[in-house]
Amino acid sequence: MSNQHRLVREPYVVLHSETSGFKDVYGGAGERVVVECMRIFRAGTSARSVVIFSHPIGGGSFLPLVAALAHAGHHVIYCNTRYRGNDTALIMEKCVADLGACVAHARTKLGYERVILGGWSGGGSLSLFYQDQAEKTTLTETPAGDPYDLTKKDLPPADGIMLLAAHVSRAVTLTEWMDPSITDETRPFDRDPALNIYDPSCPDQPPYTQAFVAKFRAAQLDRNRRITAWVRETLEDFRRKGDHNMERAFTVHGTMANVCWTDPTQEPSDRRPYTCYLGEPRIANDGPVGLARFTTLRSWLSQWGFDTTNADGLGNAGRISCPVLVLNNTADLACTPSHAQRLFDAVSHDRKVYKDIKGADHYYIERPELLPEAVKVCSDWMEGESLAG
Repeated sequence: MSNQHRLVREPYVVLHSETSGFKDVYGGAGERVVVECMRIFRAGTSARSVVIFSHPIGGGSFLPLVAALAHAGHHVIYCNTRYRGNDTALIMEKCVADLGACVAHARTKLGYERVILGGWSGGGSLSLFYQDQAEKTTLTETPAGDPYDLTKKDLPPADGIMLLAAHVSRAVTLTEWMDPSITDETRPFDRDPALNIYDPSCPDQPPYTQAFVAKFRAAQLDRNRRITAWVRETLEDFRRKGDHNMERAFTVHGTMANVCWTDPTQEPSDRRPYTCYLGEPRIANDGPVGLARFTTLRSWLSQWGFDTTNADGLGNAGRISCPVLVLNNTADLACTPSHAQRLFDAVSHDRKVYKDIKGADHYYIERPELLPEAVKVCSDWMEGESLAG
């Protein structure tokens, strides 16, 4: 590879401070928060615009699309929140603060005039949540009621958002994936066969009727709300005893049971049937890396509670004013087409564009030849919105 096509990767850290009654990440000094970032660009290029990617648990600086955008001449920054690689105790409001520190640094220290948020996968709802608060900051506490004043944070608004293979939100996604056959969290392996899509004795088999899907979805939502009720009761019990900073960690079993994985007629797309992005759904349902498998009381309310999270992608999208690109990968095993469409529909203004990348998987690993098409969509959109350069 010639030097002019070589990617430069510059790792750096951004520091900001906050006051908290307890620590929710391992290590660190006092009130100082360290945000690890990486700037990626083609050697010898300069730019007035930068695409900033962030994800609640980070780790995407080597994603194919991130690198492809940089190869195309765009300057890219990947911002890892403080929860890099571990969302057990993650608080979405603190992710907003971390992303804000990165955006402010990019503008004031690195000199970028325009910032575009790259909302890939779970970074989509984070980008929308960030922009919602950056345009009009309202939150002064977390969903658990802990003081966390975003109005005192530097949250420079972005100039545009790209939602790339993004889902609606962590809370909605988890709810749509929860196993509703678990009716008692203290006995997670005693499951109701009438709602267990992985049990051959389940009376409803694919292709599912609309009535079964409606019952299944309602039971998923009920389960999410039962956990939320228990979380709130537990926190209130601590507070009545004067233990205002006390926490509890807990396990949520059965979080990979979406009807679209066992019935290809649900959420029809170009994806491979009977599988999910973690492999065989039945195994992933109880595996160690499912969504929300390990969590805490406060984290549940902030990122997983259907009724409690502030990172509500659809609600956030309806309150932002910047231009938005929604890009859907039609063979995505993680983010199904309805999520892209719901996000697009939720944006309340007309400066929005929807595009499909036919046959593309979530990571562009199986079909890397489709990366140039995705990059062109992003580049053309940025050019059209006067965000490139």
